[in-house]
Amino acid sequence: MRESYHEELNDVVNQLVSMNNNVRTAVHDATEALLKADLQTAERVIADDERLDAMYETLEKQCFQLLARQAPVAGELRTIVSALRMIFELARMGDLAAHIAKIARLRYPEHAVPEPLVANFERMAELADHMISSAGRTLGDRDIDEAAKLAEHDEEMDELRREQFKVLLADDWQHGVEMAVDAALLGRYYERIADHSVAMAARIIYVITGESPEGEDWPAVAR
Repeated sequence: MRESYHEELNDVVNQLVSMNNNVRTAVHDATEALLKADLQTAERVIADDERLDAMYETLEKQCFQLLARQAPVAGELRTIVSALRMIFELARMGDLAAHIAKIARLRYPEHAVPEPLVANFERMAELADHMISSAGRTLGDRDIDEAAKLAEHDEEMDELRREQFKVLLADDWQHGVEMAVDAALLGRYYERIADHSVAMAARIIYVITGESPEGEDWPAVAR
């Protein structure tokens, strides 16, 4: 009976890795739509968000069933509760990818990102992709050293965000209020994707070690 229970727990983890890969694709494609003013790709990202929501609902239901069927012991309980939170983090990243795609669609055929901020957003997107990928590998490999590095990457994302505001608030900004608002929102979306990746890493460390990472760079993880 317990062996079967552990197999189902492993299945939840595997499905989380699969969902993570789907989220990574969504963020990558949303970035393509944004930087290339690609309407078809933007529409696909927006439509595919329903599939991510369905994965969220299925996995959440599976976790609640595991909680209800048996009384999980310490490590099992940590895994299930943390999985529920990681499902939420991934669903929110999927939503943020859809938000990025919606701005790309709204401004089509124009580019939503003005030239002075293109390099900044390219680096933001590259960093977000790396962080999502790293979170997935960490989850699959149970690699706490790799997970710990995500907080360091988040610092660079925060710095990129600060650089954006310097450009947006500079006296020589020539792209109008509407584009400034778009850029501020887009920067926030990428920043939040990074934050959700860090939250996932914190929960992975908690599952493996039984202890939450500490410090101002880490979110609080319920014990």
